[in-house]
Amino acid sequence: MIAPHIESISAAFDRGAVHSLNEQDLLRSGCFSDSRVILVREFSETMNQLITAKLKLNLTAEQKLAVRDTALAYRDALNYTAMVAFDSSKSSNGTKLQKLVYNHLRSEFRLGAQMACNVPRQVAATFKSLATKLKQNNEAIKKGHTKKRFKGLDKAPKYASRTVTLNYQRDYTFKFDQQVSIGTLNGRIVVHYEGWNKHLESIQTCSNIGAAKIVYQRSSKIYYLMVSLEIELLDINPTNITRISGIDVGMRYLAVETDLNNKSAFYSGKAYRHKANQYQKARRSLQRKDTRSAKRRLIALSGRERRFIADVNHQISKKIAKPNSLIGLENLTGIRDRTKSKSGNSASKKQRRANRNKAKWSFAELHGYIDYKANLAGSLATKVLAHYTSQSCPKCGHTSKANRPNKGLMFRCECCGHELHADLIGARNIAMRTLLVRQDWTSTGSLSVSPDVSRNETKADILQSFSELRWSVDTSPHHIGTPIDDG
Repeated sequence: MIAPHIESISAAFDRGAVHSLNEQDLLRSGCFSDSRVILVREFSETMNQLITAKLKLNLTAEQKLAVRDTALAYRDALNYTAMVAFDSSKSSNGTKLQKLVYNHLRSEFRLGAQMACNVPRQVAATFKSLATKLKQNNEAIKKGHTKKRFKGLDKAPKYASRTVTLNYQRDYTFKFDQQVSIGTLNGRIVVHYEGWNKHLESIQTCSNIGAAKIVYQRSSKIYYLMVSLEIELLDINPTNITRISGIDVGMRYLAVETDLNNKSAFYSGKAYRHKANQYQKARRSLQRKDTRSAKRRLIALSGRERRFIADVNHQISKKIAKPNSLIGLENLTGIRDRTKSKSGNSASKKQRRANRNKAKWSFAELHGYIDYKANLAGSLATKVLAHYTSQSCPKCGHTSKANRPNKGLMFRCECCGHELHADLIGARNIAMRTLLVRQDWTSTGSLSVSPDVSRNETKADILQSFSELRWSVDTSPHHIGTPIDDG
């Protein structure tokens, strides 16, 4: 039975008796406002998902030399073009750069026509990215968030990796029996490749294969071909969604997941923080030495740490992306401006360590992994406002900073006395907000990508509708049945 008011609705969800709500019931309950303005994505019969297939190239000694020469020439061409762009007022115009360097790249570096076009485009994209970082740094300095000046555009960027960007059907093509034809400086070579079975199947069936990149792994001395594939997926109907969940991210727990049936999961970050601190100690020791070998070790250490973070994010996102789910994620845009913490000399050693861990971990990457893995699993991810998710009581709706005494692990509502793990409170609030998104999707046929809060009155309307949501009373303040470690 579907109840007409939000209190009884949440109670039914707590018992697991209700899995979907009627739009009119939400309108009558007052928790859904027609004045909300939401950026929407229209769905057709199919939707596309970009994935990258990693293929190991089984090169002979002669082929490996040919690929090596091509990769080094391409790298030298990138560095030459970067110098030209830097001398040309740090130009990020790819068309202008191509006119300046195309003939030289063809004659001096012996690059093919497509490669000679890809080089200036890649360099232009690099300068555009650096210009964006410089703009963000200037804004941060004005707001007093940092005193460090971005130095990325003080000199021309230097390319060190052996990579080559290839265009499909021009620089590379797939053949039968797991073979690929690749263009080099000395003509085409046909190479056997191997990879994950699902990727191999996708290459055979995919109708939209994009650009690829040759990547060299120095540790194993192996060349890989990273191929962009656009996979067609069936459109997801809101009636197929049987589960709604909310994800709260943080450092003590990298992610806390809960659904509307009170099933929760905590992904502790304790072991990962310990590893991150080890990387920090090693980095500090190498920086003090300041020798050439120490700098080489720093580069290797940076890559290892980046891969470690990506691997952990992959593991967590794989567990979160369950089938037939609508997954709610926090919209973290501008989160650093809204959550200021002590830094520098005014911060304690513990606070500085926490700031370092928070800055290092890539939650945007985790959200991206959840998004694409959800699509492949027949689910969808959407973003909701993150405002006050850890300060709002899901039982009575009271919102206050005092609900989190000393910003601790436990949430204690100063109004109704409701007590629960603070990260689980955040995940529950996100799940309830995702429920409203699902109802909007059911009634309009369009799923919200993220809320438009460009107007203050619109933002106030959305937050008001969120404040009227209620979660049922727990049988235990510590949520019996859910293992909670010390993080």
